Order: sequence, then structure tokens, then C-alpha cells
Amino acid sequence: MRLTVIGTGYVGTVHAACMADLGHDVLGIDVDEDRIAALSAGRPPVHESGLGELLARNTAAGRLRFTTSLAEGAAFADVHFICVGTPQRPDGESADLRYVDAVVRGLLPHLRAGALIVGKSTVPVGTAARLGRWVDAVAPGREVAWNPEFLREGTAVHDTLHPERLVVGTVSRRADTILREVYRPMLRAGVPYFGTDTATAELVKVAANSFLATKISFINAMSEVCEAAGADAPLLARAVGADSRIGPLFLDPGLGFGGSCFPKDIRAFAARAEELGAPEAVVFLHEVDRINTRQRRRTVEQARRLLGGSFTGRRVGVLGAAFKPGSDDVRDSPALTVASAVHAQGAAVRVHDPAALDNARAARPELAYAPDVSKVCEGADLVLHLTPWPDYRRLDPRALLSVVRRPLLLDARNALDAAAWRAGGWTVRALGRSGTEAVS
Repeated sequence: MRLTVIGTGYVGTVHAACMADLGHDVLGIDVDEDRIAALSAGRPPVHESGLGELLARNTAAGRLRFTTSLAEGAAFADVHFICVGTPQRPDGESADLRYVDAVVRGLLPHLRAGALIVGKSTVPVGTAARLGRWVDAVAPGREVAWNPEFLREGTAVHDTLHPERLVVGTVSRRADTILREVYRPMLRAGVPYFGTDTATAELVKVAANSFLATKISFINAMSEVCEAAGADAPLLARAVGADSRIGPLFLDPGLGFGGSCFPKDIRAFAARAEELGAPEAVVFLHEVDRINTRQRRRTVEQARRLLGGSFTGRRVGVLGAAFKPGSDDVRDSPALTVASAVHAQGAAVRVHDPAALDNARAARPELAYAPDVSKVCEGADLVLHLTPWPDYRRLDPRALLSVVRRPLLLDARNALDAAAWRAGGWTVRALGRSGTEAVS
């Protein structure tokens, strides 16, 4: 089939490359001319495992092209996937739909008869119905469907090609049939398919993100209690997660969630529920958000206590800038939030990350950066582990002992082998465990 993918950010680039890899002819569209030029040359805009290879293979095969022209896209295909961003509005917590609306507005004059617009962007419930009424009034015979994405940054290619489920919200059997054809290879492989109305499809996405965010904030609330009680939060998490009704995933006590999805999605969901007259149904999401934000403050406070109550004149090495491993995304990164707060309180901060240094430097130019862990730790009074990259689990604590001023580690992700670091001569503290006294 011929498809367009409009918006070539994280979701759009991955979706376009994966649809081409399934055998479709795909045209990616974006207003950013530099990005289109880079993609046409096979250079992905984000750090994502396997994406570069996918782009190279499918552009070389002629199944994947890129353009800045919506009109060209409308002439090329009858199925158009919208993958543009829906950030939080600058004047509130609702989702900003200006980019979604602009795509539909730009497509309308050019759509062929029977064209199908398919949203993948995360939107407030009711968006597809609103756009459907708009399309019906201007271009009858065209339809709007919603097909939310569930990819995880760091494993986005795998998640797109081998999803746990497909959720497709449509208003007609014809649209459902078209999308079943788009995803036929996945359906043949046994991927569960949930054909729904558009409102349910929109809600599935925000409900899933809200549940996962709640699970993360729950275990972090428990970690705060564990610290106060002298208990062990990671051990508690493993014991709780062994219950099949609960499961271990997303029960990792630590610095909390960040990125471009969870924070803004739960806020937008709560705002939309209030607009619908059901604010009490999701009031818990406000506390989920507060707990998550508090984890960042707690990390800064614990680091300050470890340094005797003040960051002034101290050197702090930071391991991690991306919001999660496997990605170079620093949007709402807990690691960078903590690093910047420590810097603002008087410390000289130097940051390392295996993939996100350029993005971090652009987002937080006030911080210092280095591509080498030893350089980041040089002369440090404290090392903060803030993004759980596998690279950091392979570090040799003894080798770093000679470069730091004080062998003091705060593991805010509970991901390093504390015993190995202590055996290497380090003092180790972690969130969710007792023992936060100052080290002289």
C-alpha cells in the first residue's frame, strides 16, 4: 500500500521506516527542511537502536522517501498517518493540538476521494470526532481514524514491528478494513487487534500511560517510607512484584519518570477529564505527578546532606543526561533537572552520557559536559548516578577511585552493584534505603 507519515520526530520516523520495512511504499513529510534532507540521506534524527539500518535499507530499496510537501503526500497516497507532537500548552496543562490541526487543515484541500486520515499522536479523547466533523464538512467522503502508538524510546523499532497489541479506532467498516490491510503482516503473526470506536482508542493510550506512571510513583512513595523506616525499597519492590496480579515491570524505586510522554500525558488527561465533568475520577493523577516531581527534590536534598549541607565549592560528577537509557531524548529529563538544581545551589557540575551529550548541552548550557566518565569524575566530591545506562554498570569502581576527590556515590536509580562499589573503596548511598548521613 501507499502511505504517508506526517511528522518525522521520534514516532513518525520510526513508524515510516517500519511501515516501509513491512513492504509498503511510504512518503515521510515534515516542515523541517534540514531534517528531511538528513532523512533522505539515511541519517535518523534521534538515537534509536536499529533505526539507521532500517532507514538505509528502505531508502535504498525505494520504499521510503521524504518531502516537505503535504500536497505531494496527498497525491501520493490515500492513507495518511499523523505523527506530530502534542506538547503541553504553555498556558495550562491541556494538550496543545495546533500541530495536529495544522496537518488536517493542510491536507484537506488536496485529499483524494475516499482518503483516510489516521492519527497516531496522543490526543485528548474527542479529538478524532472533532476532526471528523471538520473533515466531513469540508471534504465529505474522507474519514478520520485513530491508531495510538505504544512504542518505548530505546526499543521503538522492535515495539513497532512486534507490538503487544494494535488498537484501531474507526467510524466505519471500510476504515477498519483498510487498517487491517496496513497491518496484515502483524495480524498474520498473531498480534492482538482491538477494533474500537475512536474515543476508546484515544483513551487506551492515555489510560495505559497513566497506569504505568501511577505504578512508578507508587513504588517511589514506598521508597520514601522505606528510607524513614530503615527498610530496603528495591527488595520490597521485588517481593511486591512477585505477585502475578502486580508484576515487576515499572516497580523500580528511584528518580522517577520523565521524557516527552508520561508527564504531559497525565496532566492533559486530568485536564480533559475536568472538561468532561469528571475531575474526581482522575484526581489521583495529580498526586502521581507530585510524587514524581518530589523524587527529583529528594535526590537533590540527599546529595546536599551527603556533602554536609551545602553544594558551595563542591565538584559533582553526573552519570546520565537522557531521561532513560537507549535514547538521546532529554525532554523533561529527571537527570538534567537534578544536575541543574545542584549547579544552581553552588556546585561545579560535569555531566556524562553515552548518547545525549549534544542534546543536553543545547538544553542546559550552564552545565559542563565531557565524553569520558573519568573526566566527569575528576576531582569530584560526589558522583550522582541518574540515568541507568548499561555502560555505567560495567564501570570499574577501583579505576575511578584515583580520579575523584572523595569516593562518594549516590545511586538515584538503584541500578549499580553497591557491593562491588563498596569493595572498590566507595561509600554508596541510594534512594529508598536508610543511611543518608553526611560524609566528611
